[in-house]
Amino acid sequence: MNIGGKKQILWLFLVALLLSQGGFASKKEVVFLDLHALHQTDLNDSIQVLDMWDALHCASTLQGIVNRTSPRLYVRYVTSHGIDIDSHWWNIYRRKGEWLHACDSIPCNRVEDAVAAFRSCVKGAVVYDSNVPSTSNVASSVAGAENLIALRYDPRPQSLYSRLVLGESAIPVKCWLVNPDGSSMFTGKGTLPGCDRPSSGSVKCDSYLWFIEKYMKTGRCKGRYAGYYIDQYWRNKPRSAPMNHHLLSNHDFFVSKGGFFFDLSPWADEPATDEPSQPLGTDAATLSELLSQAYRLGKGKEMCYIGGFPAWAYKYTRRAGGLHEDVATEWQFSEFISHYNAFKDADAIGYGAMANASFWQHFPLKKTYPQKWVEREQLVSSGLISADGQLAKGKNFIVVYVGDYDASSWVSQCLPRLWDAPERGRLPMMWAISPVLAQRAPHVLHYLRQTASHNDYFVSADNGAGYLMPGTAEYEDSLQGTTDRVRAWERHCQRFYRQWGIDITGFIIDGNGPAMGTRSLDAYSRFSPRSIVPQKCPPASLYKGMPVLRSDWDLVSNDPKVAAQVLVDRIRDRGGIPFHWFRCILKSPKWYEETIAEAKRLNPSIELLDAPSFFELLKWWLETENSSQASAHAKE
Repeated sequence: MNIGGKKQILWLFLVALLLSQGGFASKKEVVFLDLHALHQTDLNDSIQVLDMWDALHCASTLQGIVNRTSPRLYVRYVTSHGIDIDSHWWNIYRRKGEWLHACDSIPCNRVEDAVAAFRSCVKGAVVYDSNVPSTSNVASSVAGAENLIALRYDPRPQSLYSRLVLGESAIPVKCWLVNPDGSSMFTGKGTLPGCDRPSSGSVKCDSYLWFIEKYMKTGRCKGRYAGYYIDQYWRNKPRSAPMNHHLLSNHDFFVSKGGFFFDLSPWADEPATDEPSQPLGTDAATLSELLSQAYRLGKGKEMCYIGGFPAWAYKYTRRAGGLHEDVATEWQFSEFISHYNAFKDADAIGYGAMANASFWQHFPLKKTYPQKWVEREQLVSSGLISADGQLAKGKNFIVVYVGDYDASSWVSQCLPRLWDAPERGRLPMMWAISPVLAQRAPHVLHYLRQTASHNDYFVSADNGAGYLMPGTAEYEDSLQGTTDRVRAWERHCQRFYRQWGIDITGFIIDGNGPAMGTRSLDAYSRFSPRSIVPQKCPPASLYKGMPVLRSDWDLVSNDPKVAAQVLVDRIRDRGGIPFHWFRCILKSPKWYEETIAEAKRLNPSIELLDAPSFFELLKWWLETENSSQASAHAKE
């Protein structure tokens, strides 16, 4: 036997010893699975692509199983802008006095070794069909429900399937999503396998309908969590976005929660671009049935947490051969899920990959993270309100929505380079971070609060504790004669807003849905009383003491001088109301410094305020002698 083989046996013996002593369950030992080498995959080599896919899918489903009750398996995989993201967060919490300081990490760099280490946790495998892309998502759904690892059927001797299922220590196959001879179970014809239900006529959708019949209608899937992640179709276009946007690394959290996975078009007016032969609207009908089942399982009282985002670079948009633009597809999906008590944690393309959420979900958060609000007297002492009760004259007050942080993957990937920039803290910045991200990235949100300066204030990103269109939820309630959706959304948001000291919803995307009515506004006035910023509302008004400011302009350019000119021109053209909201996406603190400095040079009346001062001053302005003027504007 060679030296490498002896080391492997010794490693497995050590892991087995720790397992026998309950070491992993005690949280003192963590297997550190290093998959960073997978970034060297040659995307021109289809076999290498398959092997990479198989390793990551298996590892993620394994993680979801073993990290369900305690953090035992950590993966190093995601990189962004030259930063090793998983090592970054791991190293922060390995410091003295931090959560992971006392744990022992056991290195591992082969997926099959990690499977062997946790063999007692795995009941078997679910094997899926390489020729029916949707079965990869169904496999992740079954994996979470049954404690199975997901493996793609591949009879090559060197494949991961062969090594794990056909080897000496064979893992039993507990669920087949492909026939054992490799032929497809799902054909788009006849009836669904093992069911009396007729085929939908779509090979793709039949696998999801099979899951509904076998798992959702029987209660084996609870419907509380879901992953909207691209299926194996990714292998056809691996260069359409960053390599890691197969998002297999994101599956672990939703597997740990026993969630369901899907990749379906929200458009009913066209066949899905990845299966143009399907009957018109089959994808949308299947998505509706999945979400209806989730709504039923939650009895209309629970929210369904969906991680993911339309894979617009690959599917369902004009650039992918469809009829609709990217943002339209985003809004269509958001509007679609809002009918069913569902919201999304928007792992959007560019920065969509995240590993280890199943591990970090066990991070010990504080009970509350309060924030300090401004007093009216401070507005007077700072000169924003004069001694005789007048608004400071000749000023244009601005607040900047520092986003977009409505995705766990985005805060995990982007904030290591943006938050930790040396310029942060010099200017007041309104960080728009959805508090629901504490479910998948609690370690990030905790780190932000622990290291925040007095100039950093946190509000919720769109559209609260998750991305749901509240006007659509209210509209669906009115159609159904219920109050379930708005009440469930309020209860859900209230929990997270209280814990994180959130009192402002920095942006509400109404999109292609209806504007919020009185029931939605009532709900927001209770959990977001300091202010909301919707798209569809009057320019500025008060609702039961809650300032409502209409969202306005995006500052897109990376050139501070160009952005400053846009800001100044917008203030000039807008006129009337001296309160201005601007939105930015993934800009650095240095960019904000340079942009604001240039804007003030062009227009000295501009004054950037911190969020509490801005919205408290807006409320005072709406309440006092300017209320008649504000009312006139509200009628515009």
